[in-house]
Amino acid sequence: MKNYSEDASRQYHIQVAKGEVGRYVIMPGDPKRCAKIAQYFDNPVLIADNREYVTYTGTLDGVKVSVTSTGIGGPSASIAMEELYRCGADTFIRIGTCGGMQTEVKSGDVVVATGAVRMEGTSKEYAPIEYPAVANLEVTNALAAAAKKKGYPFHVGVVQCKDSFYGQHEPETKPVGYELLDKWEAWKRLGCLASEMESAALFIVASYLHVRTGSCFLVVANQEREKLGLENPVVHDTDMAIQVAVEAIRSLIAADRELE
Repeated sequence: MKNYSEDASRQYHIQVAKGEVGRYVIMPGDPKRCAKIAQYFDNPVLIADNREYVTYTGTLDGVKVSVTSTGIGGPSASIAMEELYRCGADTFIRIGTCGGMQTEVKSGDVVVATGAVRMEGTSKEYAPIEYPAVANLEVTNALAAAAKKKGYPFHVGVVQCKDSFYGQHEPETKPVGYELLDKWEAWKRLGCLASEMESAALFIVASYLHVRTGSCFLVVANQEREKLGLENPVVHDTDMAIQVAVEAIRSLIAADRELE
């Protein structure tokens, strides 16, 4: 395709060039989280800041690693993954926030996604709806092991992805509220752990690109616990999810070295 960037050596949206990112990339949604994540790297350097995409690169255990924000939702997340892949990345960990769906998934817990419900639009432009959005097993196991090692409360399983935040939180106000409410009940009955907005697209794009990806989240709150009158504080500190992702990348680096 035509390169639309003013600098032809850089990817159009993320404004990163080949060699400027590591093969391992942490992908938060919020650009403001990138500096916080980069603090866990050795010698982090700001590479690019364009639109919703902020990129830092440093090292972990002597290996180049990066963090790139994706903004909100599947469209911008898929662009980030495609362009990072073209710059040399092949292992991705999404970190972010989610809303719990099962009553045992409490505020402040960590959720590691094994797969995602494709209730969004981006993944449909990559794969038929029958194709499942699943995380890479190596990355998922590394994330679960990291959460366990850190001693954090965590859950492993399927999450739900959507394109409309307010469609989840105010479904009764929407013209298609009948469908949103019925499907929400179906996901709950199927054991879906939490709801977020990026993993389904990232899992499908990763399948198409033949790269590794996984996701871990901080549970901000749980609307199902709220409905039942159960304790449901709002938690904003994503540091636990960040530490899980960093620890997982360290273990992936070590495992990959053994294969070299």
